Amino acid sequence: MGTRKFEGVIAQIEQRILDDGLTVGDRLPGERQLAEELRVGRSSVREALRVLESLGVVSSQVGRGPDAGAVLTSRPDTALTDLLRLHLGLASLELWEVIDARLMIERWAASHAAASRADTTELARHLAAMDQATTAEEFVEHDTAFHCAIAEASGNRLISAIMRSLRDSVRRYAVEAVERLGDPSTLRPDHVRIFHAIRDGDPVEAVNAVTDHLAHAYPSL
Repeated sequence: MGTRKFEGVIAQIEQRILDDGLTVGDRLPGERQLAEELRVGRSSVREALRVLESLGVVSSQVGRGPDAGAVLTSRPDTALTDLLRLHLGLASLELWEVIDARLMIERWAASHAAASRADTTELARHLAAMDQATTAEEFVEHDTAFHCAIAEASGNRLISAIMRSLRDSVRRYAVEAVERLGDPSTLRPDHVRIFHAIRDGDPVEAVNAVTDHLAHAYPSL
């Protein structure tokens, strides 16, 4: 079965929000204008806005004039991340579940980031920040951001949102791993290897580097 029309409209509205640089509090065009611009029926626009409202992306206003239309209440990617984080927060995740999820996500993300020669500026920034960290918590903050940046560099917004939603679980277990190792600097060669593989456009090495890093950080698994 093909994608329902309103689902395509959701994607177009989200893309418009991102392209136009809209921020929280900004108003979207009315249903009629959106329908004309997107060349779809008003019913499809209306259904798409209902879904976006249920996700907390927009708040619909009833009436006419300047107060009519939908108001942006959060960025699309933020709303999805928050929704996933809420779901994960209600679950009691075991360490092996988090690491298995990370292994699947980060291997795929690192491979795609390397294959596409993604921008590695954020990876380099967090790599440098890890070198300056003075506590396990500070190190892990940038360590976690580094791994989220890998997902971001893959170019897949859903993969990135899932990884960000796992951030709290990843951070908690990462602090324990660093404390167990005793010296965070022992993980630096792993991060450098991942960074170089992505920067140099080597998908196979990127996958191997991520796999070896997680095995190093969590040897019991």
